[in-house]
Amino acid sequence: MHTGYGKIRPQPWHGERVTIQELQKNWEDYTIHYAGLSLGTVAGIMFDPNNDNRTLTGEKWVKVEDQETLAELIGWMKTYTGYNPQIWRILGPDDQFYGYLHYPDDQAVVKVVNDTTMYMYDLESPIYRTRGANANLIRLHP
Repeated sequence: MHTGYGKIRPQPWHGERVTIQELQKNWEDYTIHYAGLSLGTVAGIMFDPNNDNRTLTGEKWVKVEDQETLAELIGWMKTYTGYNPQIWRILGPDDQFYGYLHYPDDQAVVKVVNDTTMYMYDLESPIYRTRGANANLIRLHP
């Protein structure tokens, strides 16, 4: 039985750092999914490298099929006032690298499925947290 959780960590300050521009340019090297109710309410973008034996999965994540959609998602994330999305590294329990998460928060839950698969839970878009007490009503009833 496989148990445990992964984590998201900032990229190292020294050495190689991946930018959102590099991820966008090399989009075909990744299986890409986003969390959110629509392109305009994207919460995060997950980049799962195609050239490894590890997989990132999630129930409510939507697959990105083309570079234009990815560009639109990145553009929407840049428009969040007061938020600065960064590139997080998604790591397994033993610090194995699984991929990247473009996300303006540091709260994400990643659970072990098996030796090669991690499950990323749904993310809440920051725009819902800034709309006050009715935010959950908006999210539940778009």
